[in-house]
Amino acid sequence: MNTQLMVKPSSLMPQGIIMVEFGNIYLFRFTDEIQSRMEELLERKKLDLLTADEIPELAGIIELSRIFTFINAQLSTQAKWCPIELDNLYDNELNTSANTATLPNI
Repeated sequence: MNTQLMVKPSSLMPQGIIMVEFGNIYLFRFTDEIQSRMEELLERKKLDLLTADEIPELAGIIELSRIFTFINAQLSTQAKWCPIELDNLYDNELNTSANTATLPNI
C-alpha cells in the first residue's frame, strides 16, 4: 500500500459536489469550479509545476473522483431507464454511406 498525503476528500464535498438527474436516478458530479481546478492541477502536474500544497489537493480531488465513479456505477446498475436499448442497438442501425462509423459486434 502506498501512503500518500492528501486533502481529505470529505472536505471537498460541501462546495464541490452537485447531483444531476440522469433518467430516473441522480448521479454525483463535481461543480464546475472543482472540475476546472482538477483540470488545472492535472495540467500543472503534466508540466511538473505542482507546488507542495497542490500535490495533496490534487490527490484528494482524484480520490473523491474515484469514490464518485464507484458510487455512480453502483447507482446506474439500479437504474430502470437507459438512454438506448442495448438489445436493439444494432437492429436499428441505418445503412447509409461508407463514411458512417459503425460499432463492432461485442
